[in-house]
Amino acid sequence: MEKYRKRVADKLLKEQLESAGVVLIQGAKWCGKTTTAENMAASVLYMDNPSTIRSNLMLAENDPEFLLQGGTPRLIDEWQLAPQLWDTARFVVSRRGKPGQLIFTGSAVPADMSKVTHSGTGRFAWLTMRPMTLWESGESNGSVSLEGLFSDAFQPVAASNMQLEELAFILCRGGWPGTLELEHQAALRQAINYIEAVCHSDISRADNVSRDADFALRLMRSYARHQGSQISNSMIYKDLVSNENGSMSEETISAYLTALKKIFVIEDMPAWNPNLRSKTAIRTSDTRYFVDSSIAAAALGLGPQDLMYDLNTYGLLFETMAVRDLRVYAESLDGRVYHYRDHNGLECDTVIHLRNGHYGLIEIKLGGDTLIDEGAQTLKKLTEKIDTTRMHAPSFLMVLTAVGAYAYQRPDGVMVVPITCLKD
Repeated sequence: MEKYRKRVADKLLKEQLESAGVVLIQGAKWCGKTTTAENMAASVLYMDNPSTIRSNLMLAENDPEFLLQGGTPRLIDEWQLAPQLWDTARFVVSRRGKPGQLIFTGSAVPADMSKVTHSGTGRFAWLTMRPMTLWESGESNGSVSLEGLFSDAFQPVAASNMQLEELAFILCRGGWPGTLELEHQAALRQAINYIEAVCHSDISRADNVSRDADFALRLMRSYARHQGSQISNSMIYKDLVSNENGSMSEETISAYLTALKKIFVIEDMPAWNPNLRSKTAIRTSDTRYFVDSSIAAAALGLGPQDLMYDLNTYGLLFETMAVRDLRVYAESLDGRVYHYRDHNGLECDTVIHLRNGHYGLIEIKLGGDTLIDEGAQTLKKLTEKIDTTRMHAPSFLMVLTAVGAYAYQRPDGVMVVPITCLKD
C-alpha cells in the first residue's frame, strides 16, 4: 500500500470535524478526496462497492440509519448515490449531539438534492479540495511559508532552482495524486484522459442534460486560451465562431460553463474591492481559470516541449498552476484569493485576503529581471492607491516566480519567491 501523502486539507478536515457533525468534502474528480477522508476515518462505507451496492441502496431506502453505524468519524463514500442519507445524517448527528460523526465524499457529479428536505445548516460543514500543490507533491521544498509572510517572518532562503523544462512537465502533468508515480508519458496522458471523461460523460451528468462532447472540448479549448482574463461569455462565443467551424448560442455556452463549475473543472476568481484614495472604477468581472493547469494544457493539445517554444502561453498556464497553489495555501489560513483590475488598466494577479482583514498582493511571473521589475512596479502602484486610513496596509508584496535560485527581498521591500519553495 502506498504511503499517504499529507495534504493541506488534513488540517482543515480535522478542524471541521471538531466543529460540525457532518463534513462534506467536495472538489474535482480524482483530486484525492476519498483518500484524505480515509486517512481520518475510523470506519468506511463504500456505497458503490459492486458486491454490496444493491443492498446498500435498499438499506438507504428502508433503513438508512443502519448505514451510518460504525466508528466515528464514519466515511460514507459516494454518498450521492443515496441522497436521502443527507436528512438521515442530520437527524443522527442531532440526536448524538457530538461533532465529528460523519464524512461524506462523492464524485464531482452533484447529488440529486430534490430528495433532500433540510439545508444542513448547523449540522454540516463543507470542505473544498483541489489537486495537489507543489508542496504536497514534494516539488516545493517549503522553505517559505505564506503564513510567515503575514507575520513578517520572511528570511532569504535557497530554492530548489528547478529548471523551466522540468516545471513545464509538472504544469502539464498537473496535481493529480494518481500521476505522481507514473512514467512521464503515462502521467501526461492522464490529463488528456481527464478532459475526455469530462466531455463525454461528466459534463452531461452534472445536471442530467445531454451535451455534445465535441462542442464541450472546443469550449474548454477556448477557455484555456483565456486563462487569467476576464473574458465574457459573449466574447467566448465570438472566439468560438472565429476559431472553429460552427458554434452554439451564448445561452448554450453559459449552460456548459455552469455544468463545468458544478463538477469543479472551472474555478473562476472573484474581483477584489479595496478602499482606494481616489475614485477609481474597479472591474468586477470574475477571472477565468481551470482548477488545474493540466486541464488547460491538455485542452490546447500542448506538452512540456510546446511550452518551452511558446513562453507566452507557458506564462499564462503557469499562472493557472500558481493560482491553484495559492488557493490551497490561503484556505489553510482562513483566506481567499482575489484579482484586482481597474478601468485605468492597473491589474494585480492575485490578492490573498484573510478573514481578519489582512492581505498580501502577489504578481505571478515566469522569472527574469525584467518581468520581476514589472511585477514589483505594479505592486507598488496598487499599494499607493490603497487608503490605509480605512483598511490595513498590505502585509507583504510578492512576485511569485516559476524559477529562481533564491527567495529574497528587494531593496524596495518586494519579495521574490520561486513557487518551488512556497507552502501554506
